[in-house]
Amino acid sequence: MSTPLPGGLPTPDDAAKVFVYGYPLVYDLDEVAGFVAGGGALPVSGPYNRFVAARDLLGPETHFVSPNNDTLYLMAMCDVRGGPLRLEVPDTDGRYYVLQFIDAWTNNFAYVGRRATGTGSGTFVLAAAGWAGELPDDATLITAPTGIFTIAGRVQVDGASDLAAVHALQDRFVLEPFEGAAGTAPAGVPPVDPAVGEELVWWEKFRTRLAAFPPPPDDAPFVDAAAELGLLTDPSPYVDPPAELRDLLVDAEAKGRELIEALASGGSRPKGEWQAATHYFDYNLDFFEIGAVDDPAWKIPDRTTAYATRAVAARAGLWGNNGYEADYRLTAVDADGQPLTGEHAYALHLDVPPPVDAFWSLTMYASPDYYLVDNPIDRYSIGDRTEGLVTDGDGSITIWMQATAPGGGRDANWLPTPPGPFRPILRLYQPRPEVLDGRWPLPPIQRLPETDGQG
Repeated sequence: MSTPLPGGLPTPDDAAKVFVYGYPLVYDLDEVAGFVAGGGALPVSGPYNRFVAARDLLGPETHFVSPNNDTLYLMAMCDVRGGPLRLEVPDTDGRYYVLQFIDAWTNNFAYVGRRATGTGSGTFVLAAAGWAGELPDDATLITAPTGIFTIAGRVQVDGASDLAAVHALQDRFVLEPFEGAAGTAPAGVPPVDPAVGEELVWWEKFRTRLAAFPPPPDDAPFVDAAAELGLLTDPSPYVDPPAELRDLLVDAEAKGRELIEALASGGSRPKGEWQAATHYFDYNLDFFEIGAVDDPAWKIPDRTTAYATRAVAARAGLWGNNGYEADYRLTAVDADGQPLTGEHAYALHLDVPPPVDAFWSLTMYASPDYYLVDNPIDRYSIGDRTEGLVTDGDGSITIWMQATAPGGGRDANWLPTPPGPFRPILRLYQPRPEVLDGRWPLPPIQRLPETDGQG
């Protein structure tokens, strides 16, 4: 029999809030474990503490939420509980790149790259909290808030002809045990008790991962709420749970998922208005290493709101950057507030191209999974680096979005859509102040008359 729980059980709504709190931790570490085991959503995989380079731009075969098609990924799943790592970055000669450090709770806690540290070469030591070793004079220490974390690297690619140069650059990024020590074998993501039934596996994952990667002290109210559901109990209370507890947890998971999906939809918005994700990833309130901006302007002060936002970000854009690194704008409706669908044709007219210090792109995703869209010209995004992009005489740009080629001289600026619902994302790498403060206008997407649509 499992260990009985003290006291009474919380309400179903309160239990659902605990699910929302834990959702990013469980989802993130599922992806980490899948990456290491070779079964993750990304088409690359590899062991802990080693960079794995994606050699091709991602396409529709990649079942990962909202991937970009602008950069080549350079990924590493790190476990520093057995000892620190040494990171060497090469001189990229001005080329945009970013190494984004994401802890197990999906907090962005550090950045290395063009915006944060420049494009020159550098040495970094990546260590667990409390490491007291000697740091080389030429190295910068980055302390991880959780023993497992992800490095999501992105290196700018300017088309297929640029791939070879980027491959050579990827190979010059080095991640290895510090000072050549092999260290202890990575412990990895904690296992679950195999005796737990399938209906409670999510809660068992949360229980084991919460113990392995405790949150900051200011999360005490959330941890107390988790305790009421047995999440601090050992051995697992979910092996042979009372029917009341089992039913509550099953209901809470369903309610929690519904809540996250509802929040991810963005709710009601003015007709045609894009959803700005500028502050989508501002839920980190506690851990700021190099490159991560520790400023009230980039924090969601209320933890309940912050953690609900964190869950939505994990669901719709796992491992996304903070707005000061890359700003995201997304929409699923046209100027009249009607859902975007490949049954119609659309135009996005930019009087002023996006003001950025790096580059910009508009990427197409099918709804509701947010995967890239298969199309006959293998074009998944369009932007300032798109070969042949046509700019109007006044400097404005019109992008045509539809399922079939528009013809009439518009094909150069065509971003193919799926035949059904879709959601584009505009990415602005190193956005300028006028983007972040709202001075740059992003107009709604206009549905075209049927006679001006499909070519």
